[in-house]
Amino acid sequence: MSKNKLQKFKEMEAFDRVIQPGLEEVYKKDYVLKGKWAVEFFQNSNPITLELGCGKGEYTVNLAKRYPERNFIGIDIKGARIWKGAKTANEMDLKNVAFLRTRIELIQSFFGKDEVEEIWITFPDPQLKKKRNKKRLTAARFLNLYKIFLIDNGLVHLKTDSDILHHYTRKLLEHNKLKILQQSDDLYQSGFDDDILRIKTYYENQFLDEGCKITYISFQLPSQGQIEEIKDDEQE
Repeated sequence: MSKNKLQKFKEMEAFDRVIQPGLEEVYKKDYVLKGKWAVEFFQNSNPITLELGCGKGEYTVNLAKRYPERNFIGIDIKGARIWKGAKTANEMDLKNVAFLRTRIELIQSFFGKDEVEEIWITFPDPQLKKKRNKKRLTAARFLNLYKIFLIDNGLVHLKTDSDILHHYTRKLLEHNKLKILQQSDDLYQSGFDDDILRIKTYYENQFLDEGCKITYISFQLPSQGQIEEIKDDEQE
């Protein structure tokens, strides 16, 4: 591990808005803050929004600045990435921000029923090989995890440069008859007049510089029923 990464990890230990639980604290058990984030961590009753696979935390920080009446938690397993957003939040003294270092697969250990109102998924790994479909953060297995703690018909947003991931997600939603609120194959040519959608991450700027189109889809996730995965031939 490089000295730079070690220095970042050491700095994060001093950030009071960063949570880095050990595997033994969450594997097949509930984390101590589950169901208590608003009251015990943020010390308010404001709604909570998650950014999954938050990377450097640009969406988490920018949303927190725009909406001080809401709480925001960025989640990623890569500590060296989280450091950037955590450092910014610390320097700006943003009390409505937290960063959680963990695997998304363990997310049900952290949040209780109806604890989260909204989810942003920003430029996740598209997992292009078909055998890795289940690892996509919009795969049925993950949507069924989100339903456990998301309010009924809570919002989920996906921004990605991957046409394959966008197309797959739309097909999955249509197959399960979930309500799509907005969708675009080319966000910045769509005419959507939304300041939030114009927040750009480090990776998004790289994709735009390479001439990639950015796609977007938002949908409601009902708490009842199970999301069914689509077959490979339905993804074409």
